[in-house]
Amino acid sequence: QVQLVESGGGLVQAGGSLRLSCADSGRTFSNYAMGWFRQGSGKEREFVAAISVNGRITDYADSLKGRFTISRDNAKNTVYLRMNSLQPEDTAVYYCAARARYYSRTYLEYDYRGQGTQVTVSS
Repeated sequence: QVQLVESGGGLVQAGGSLRLSCADSGRTFSNYAMGWFRQGSGKEREFVAAISVNGRITDYADSLKGRFTISRDNAKNTVYLRMNSLQPEDTAVYYCAARARYYSRTYLEYDYRGQGTQVTVSS
């Protein structure tokens, strides 16, 4: 069983940075590819980044490449999302998700999803 809990969200000024964490309390984290998604107020949920089971392959939304970095530590059952040069348009609830074996850019294809953490970027 996979149980995902996001943390690290908060209020940050434009240009600032945050690192989100997503911890899995289960025992099979290393069997799952992980993804980050976000949903701003009044917007559709969108893909942010994903990482393969062993962490060797990453994928990013084109608009976020260079500012966001996804990583994972299988020993700690945790996936991270480092966000730099944050802008007000990055304000959203950020969700992590787990998918057996292969990652996807489609939220509904993930097997498990967290409750989300709010990121607010002030101008």
